[in-house]
Amino acid sequence: MNRRIFYFSLLSLAVTGCGSINNKSAMGDFEYAKEKEAQELSIPTGLNKPKKNTKFFISDDINHKGPVGQSVDVRAPSLVLPVASSSRVVPGTTDSKIWFDQVLEDTDLKEFLTDALREQLVNDGVVLTALDTEDKVFESDWYHNEEISGYWLFKTVDSSESVRFNYSFESKPHGRSVALTVKLIDYMRTDKSGASKTMDLIDKQRAEMAMLNQIVAQVDFKYRLKQRENRLMRANQKFVTIGENAQAEPAYIAEIDIEMLWSNMPLFFADYGFEITDLNESKKIYFVDFVKPENSLWSVIWGDDVPVIDVDEAKYQFVLSDEKGKTSVTIYDVDGNVLPIETLERIFPVMEAGLSFRDAL
Repeated sequence: MNRRIFYFSLLSLAVTGCGSINNKSAMGDFEYAKEKEAQELSIPTGLNKPKKNTKFFISDDINHKGPVGQSVDVRAPSLVLPVASSSRVVPGTTDSKIWFDQVLEDTDLKEFLTDALREQLVNDGVVLTALDTEDKVFESDWYHNEEISGYWLFKTVDSSESVRFNYSFESKPHGRSVALTVKLIDYMRTDKSGASKTMDLIDKQRAEMAMLNQIVAQVDFKYRLKQRENRLMRANQKFVTIGENAQAEPAYIAEIDIEMLWSNMPLFFADYGFEITDLNESKKIYFVDFVKPENSLWSVIWGDDVPVIDVDEAKYQFVLSDEKGKTSVTIYDVDGNVLPIETLERIFPVMEAGLSFRDAL
């Protein structure tokens, strides 16, 4: 026999063997699987019933075939996973329900969750339909799953399973807490034994929990995406723009308090070739000499070269003024003439990075 065919035969037997295993029932010689459920104690008339401790009582609300015996479903219970920020579940409930609390102050929570629901079903390739005008209740189209055996041209559909879900939102009066509940509303299974529209209660709960957890994961993804966008926005935010001071002269406008900018200006001067020769703290004026820094070959190779401000080597005055929480930086030459807007625009890329102190962060 060809060795490859032999290996394929073993693989087929292994797959067939795995497919025949029933993972719902206890496998092996376990004594508890042979146990019968104990009968309630019969208390004669006139006697008091003994106290019953229900702490470890196993309910048959879901496992309706009873808490003991060979037919009991031994699978671990499904749980709602509150992995998204400020999500929580109500303890002691078996419902597929989760609460979300407000995280993004500039975003309507219910709309945010509704968008996550829609995006999840789009990713699944399933149509979502709103059942009311307030977008509180939705239903999905059919989710289809097929079990196929065989290879290539000899594939056959052994069974097909289809489910539909209902999604309902519940909001607190203040609007800062919203709950999402998922319920399975339609089921259909077809296999060799025929067709069925009845689903085991445990399987139903597991399907609802799995669907809800997918939506929670989508909400978590949207939160992380929003956080990333906020970080990039802050990283790329222009703290310095070109505008005018109170005297309508061209100036740089920095989104920084004047006292903070004043105390940090020496760092800017030291990095970009300016030497402070004098200052007037009451009027917030720095008198500086400018000499273009020379970058060595090694500085260029190692990326330590300093961007050069394209102005003449000369004496300048940097005058800071408070502009309603912002700070204007007006640059004058040795004769007291303000640098024109064309010069400010030409050197803006270097000045913007320097006055933002990005390299110092």
